[in-house]
Amino acid sequence: MNLDDIKQPIAKELDAFEDKFKASMQSSVPLLDRITHYIVKRKGKQMRPMFVFFSAGLCGGITESTYRGAALVELLHTATLVHDDVVDNSFERRGFFSVNALWKNKIAVLVGDYLLSKGLQLSVDNKEFDLLKIVSDAVQQMSEGELLQIEKVRRMDISESVYYEVIRQKTASLISSCCAAGAASAGASTEVVEQMKNFGEKIGIAFQIKDDLFDFGVDDVGKPKGIDIKEKKVTLPLIYALNKADKPLKKQMINLVKNHSDNEDKLKQIIDFVRESGGLSYAEEQMLNYQNQAFAILDSFPQSAFKTGLQNLVRFTTERKK
Repeated sequence: MNLDDIKQPIAKELDAFEDKFKASMQSSVPLLDRITHYIVKRKGKQMRPMFVFFSAGLCGGITESTYRGAALVELLHTATLVHDDVVDNSFERRGFFSVNALWKNKIAVLVGDYLLSKGLQLSVDNKEFDLLKIVSDAVQQMSEGELLQIEKVRRMDISESVYYEVIRQKTASLISSCCAAGAASAGASTEVVEQMKNFGEKIGIAFQIKDDLFDFGVDDVGKPKGIDIKEKKVTLPLIYALNKADKPLKKQMINLVKNHSDNEDKLKQIIDFVRESGGLSYAEEQMLNYQNQAFAILDSFPQSAFKTGLQNLVRFTTERKK
């Protein structure tokens, strides 16, 4: 199933949201409007707004507050992406030039600041303080997760518990905030908002493990991908393989990742090591475990088109091809 099929129950709401989101980014500065227009034209699959709207529908109904919650998530998340590209010195985002590639770092940082301020303004003007807290907490966790990764993960020799803490903060916190914001916008109780936050966290972790697995595939010309390995990021399949290896082999593989992962032959050696150690099957097993935990949370809600939509989004997360 593709996302266009999944979003059908909320297609009208998503179309209306896109118009509201564009309006929320408008300014009186022509340069800023050109850049935000460029950002909007190259937005992703709408997965974050879908989580917000489906969660709201499940927990009481879609309201005007739901639109603001989805816009707040998108504004603050887009701000972090613009800043991340500057930090990472990255000139590409989803196959297109990044903002800093086209307008340089100084302007990119200011654009990120502007988007952040628009999110804050949208919340305060409409007294959406509960939504602001939910999403601000997620942005804080995303920043902490990035710093935790820089501090610990790049040492290679880490435990699964540290890995899960990193991805819980870096990736899962955002999807978690989408589901919590959707529930809160529908007037759900504190307990239900927390339940949906937990649901989103399970999906976010499964989503990241799926991304980990993609790294061990091949690219369009048949070469091993290994992008994370080249960047010396330690992912779940590699952690499992290193923990299973004896000391000499573990030391050898860590040395290859640290010093030779840009060599295609060495990269293939690392990927083969992970595959032969059962790292991919173990990671897939953990991904499905988190998926099942998410399904278990949804089981407590009555059947509806919104529940089905969330179930399909969960499946899409673990079955997607890219």
